[in-house]
Amino acid sequence: MGFIQEFKEFAFKGNLIDMAVGIVMGTAVAAMVKSFLENIISPIIAVVAGVPDMSSMKHKLADVDVTNEAGEVVKEGAFINYGTFIQNTIDFAILALVIFIAIKIASSWMASEDDPEPSDEVKLLTEIRDSLAKRA
Repeated sequence: MGFIQEFKEFAFKGNLIDMAVGIVMGTAVAAMVKSFLENIISPIIAVVAGVPDMSSMKHKLADVDVTNEAGEVVKEGAFINYGTFIQNTIDFAILALVIFIAIKIASSWMASEDDPEPSDEVKLLTEIRDSLAKRA
């Protein structure tokens, strides 16, 4: 089997195409959740925290500012940017919650489709099996 033929079999398998569709849909959902976080959740958190932007919350470790000849600060000292960390942690928690809810909804849809009502023959065979199991 040639390289081209193997590649065709790999590239056009149903699972690979399904995965590609899932990645595209996941990217779209991620963009939507990111917009929700940046435009709705982050401003609410910023108001509660009392700062206009969470990323501006930081603690200066040392006064090691780099200045030029005119005395202007070219590079500020070392900071711990805890505001950015807090914002990223909140973003992660909300994104994880959205993914959890989406998976729960999808699994409930799949469970209802995968479990059709058994036929009369299957019900009868199940009753016979249970009856025989009780006698044994």
